[in-house]
Amino acid sequence: MTNQYFNKTFKGLKYFLVAAFLLFSFPCCNNDGDDMNNNDDDINIPGIEVKSSLDRVTFPVIDTADLQSQVRGNNDFAFDIYRGVSEDEDGNIFFSPYSISIALAMTWAGAAGETESDMADAMNFILTQEDLHPVFNHIDLELAKRGEGAEGADGKGFRLNIQNSIWGQTGYTFLASFLDVLALNYGAGLRLLDFMSDPEGARVDINSWIEEVTEGRIEELIPEGSLSALTRLVLVNAIYFNAAWLNRFDEESPMGTFHTGAGEDVLVPMMHNQENMPYLAGNGFEAVELLYDGGELSMLVIMPEDLAGFESGLTSELLADIRDNMQDKEVNLSMPSWELKGSTISLKEILSGMGMERAFTAGTADFSGMDGTKDLFISDVLHQAFIKVNEEGTEAAAATAVVMELTAMPVDVVYLRLDRPFIYLIQDKPTGQVLFLGRMIDPR
Repeated sequence: MTNQYFNKTFKGLKYFLVAAFLLFSFPCCNNDGDDMNNNDDDINIPGIEVKSSLDRVTFPVIDTADLQSQVRGNNDFAFDIYRGVSEDEDGNIFFSPYSISIALAMTWAGAAGETESDMADAMNFILTQEDLHPVFNHIDLELAKRGEGAEGADGKGFRLNIQNSIWGQTGYTFLASFLDVLALNYGAGLRLLDFMSDPEGARVDINSWIEEVTEGRIEELIPEGSLSALTRLVLVNAIYFNAAWLNRFDEESPMGTFHTGAGEDVLVPMMHNQENMPYLAGNGFEAVELLYDGGELSMLVIMPEDLAGFESGLTSELLADIRDNMQDKEVNLSMPSWELKGSTISLKEILSGMGMERAFTAGTADFSGMDGTKDLFISDVLHQAFIKVNEEGTEAAAATAVVMELTAMPVDVVYLRLDRPFIYLIQDKPTGQVLFLGRMIDPR
């Protein structure tokens, strides 16, 4: 985000059938994989994949009003996260709110009761479960169409690659209804790993998948020690973007002065371009929109006079108002080039502060929609992002992981403090023969 930086006993035939479905998908029960829905194209991705028998809906039926309201909700969530991060960070901020929304939407599919409503409020999920997931599916499928024939910032083709994956504990039973939602709307199958015996190996496998999807830009999303023997499920979204500007900047970027937030004047390379582009001189700010090749995506840059004041008022309505009032102007633009590679940050505190505390609390969280029990809770939400902006265009990547853990069973602990005289002996256990016998009166 910043440059410093973001389980069992199941009762009833229904659960037996779900368990049987998963059991016969395990590698120990199927040596050739002919009966499994393996994705043969993803041969570099670790873990046997268990998928719902249902295919992804490629033409979801949604209401346009639902789409518009949820996009507004997603954008308001983005600004809520922005403010949450900025409270603790004085420097640069960069993250992917869309990646976070998708990862938590997949998690929300397994939430129930008050946990479900808490998450909906915090995430600005305006719609019901039945309506929300098809809307996310629609957005994802639309984004997959972008950039046809366009160029990337690196001389290769335009790329906007968004991938979802879920990683579950081998032998742990997840409900078919939960897997169905993920398959139908997010194209995600369950990849089986053994967190119980090798959490570190599982961590490496998941990170390797993320690194591949993000073309090496997100290398270590899940830090060492983030997964444990109690981890049962990790839901991941990864996104990679690479696009050239529609109108390239000048090849030469002379040094120019940039006034930092700390009040310093520093010399940095300043890119230059003069083109007709959407511009708005608003009340206390200026905004300009830079199109990427293909004209379907853009970077909107807003420079306010009072940064803190403007940040506090950021809403989806303000964003829409700025967009609606921009007009094409001949703009002589100078802006710095930059590159930010952040380390992983935890969103647990921010999301808890936004009303999701129950979801992070063992014994209180209700994710029974995942496994039929209330034994799972979110141990952490991890995020990492990268961006590079230069004269050619923009490269950006991000990944989000929601880590689900098993509530540890309570253990009766007997506390014994040997702080007064005692007798002790050394015995042969098979025969019961005492070999040594003693009494301790004073251990000095």
